[in-house]
Amino acid sequence: MTPDRLAARPPDRRTVLIAGGGTGGHLMPALAIAEALRAKRPDIEPVLIGATRGIETQILPTRNFRYHLLAIEPLYRRQWWKNVRLPFVAWQVHRELKKIFAEERPALVVGTGGYASAPAVWYGAGLGLPTAIQEQNAWPGLATKRLAARVDHVYLGLPEAKERLRLSRKSKLWDTGNPIVPPDATRKEAALKRFGLDGSKPVVLVTGGSQGALAINRAVAGWLDVGGAEHCSVIWATGRGSYEEFARYQKTPDVQVFGFIDPMADAFAVADLAVSRAGMMTGAELCAWGIPSILIPLPTAASDHQTGNAVALEVAGAAVHLPQAELSTLTLGRIIGQLLTDEARRRTMATRAKGRGRPHAVDSIVSHLLTLLGSQALSQLPKIH
Repeated sequence: MTPDRLAARPPDRRTVLIAGGGTGGHLMPALAIAEALRAKRPDIEPVLIGATRGIETQILPTRNFRYHLLAIEPLYRRQWWKNVRLPFVAWQVHRELKKIFAEERPALVVGTGGYASAPAVWYGAGLGLPTAIQEQNAWPGLATKRLAARVDHVYLGLPEAKERLRLSRKSKLWDTGNPIVPPDATRKEAALKRFGLDGSKPVVLVTGGSQGALAINRAVAGWLDVGGAEHCSVIWATGRGSYEEFARYQKTPDVQVFGFIDPMADAFAVADLAVSRAGMMTGAELCAWGIPSILIPLPTAASDHQTGNAVALEVAGAAVHLPQAELSTLTLGRIIGQLLTDEARRRTMATRAKGRGRPHAVDSIVSHLLTLLGSQALSQLPKIH
């Protein structure tokens, strides 16, 4: 646990532990659920659980939630010899969780993925607490597969995940969509001013997530080198790690290069086409905003789940799936060019994307969580020694 977390639990509130992190794709759903839960029920306090190795170490201190960080490590799939520490790490995490649960006395435990999520949910289920998990992807991860039969509720970001899960008799499953901040149609005018755009040309948004995607960035750079952006404007989020390499392409307002765009909603509000990795939280945002996309899955993602996301959205007619093995300046430029010159196809893709969008998913998830909580009183919480 981190020693600088916020003050202890108020005695008149029930606590809900929300475990998720490692990457933004797992942390942002946890934060969205926490925000919505607190807004809906001020008598319930969401408390976050993350990992000392995750992006949550940077983000959680900036949010007004109490939190705990576990000294946990991922399960190494390729560098398998690093798993020799696993028994020691598991013992240490068990001790930390025992202390957290005794201190917080949670009424409910929710997991949104990442390597801090599964141990917390598993521990809570073992205590007989109500438990729930939220799976963002079309191809569920190992943790979701193991937990699905153990928890009370499973919330799916994409319906395709259902066929890959085995549930128990007590487990209930809902196709809720992924929890995001709903799009705001009134945002576009201010966003155009932010980027200095007049709306006369289509806007291509390029993003590889908070860490960026070097393969995508280099293909985009090559496309720009051959004049690919002549008939469009480009908003390009390179990721902080590679911003310096590509900052030279800045040519306001035609090509705007950012290490990170905050809030990302401004970019979504003006985008006519997106080039992106296929993490499903980004996919959920693109669908909710109705943005046609070219999805390039990260080939090293766990269980190749990003390919499942890209295939699902391509089959739905919302996106073009471009495997990284086929990614080049030529192929990317050709697909962008085809879509930019075919407005009717973009409109159809936008409609199909919105058809898969679930902008109010977080409200549905919170409603189910409150049902799961029921009328349980503080005096009914299990005693943890």
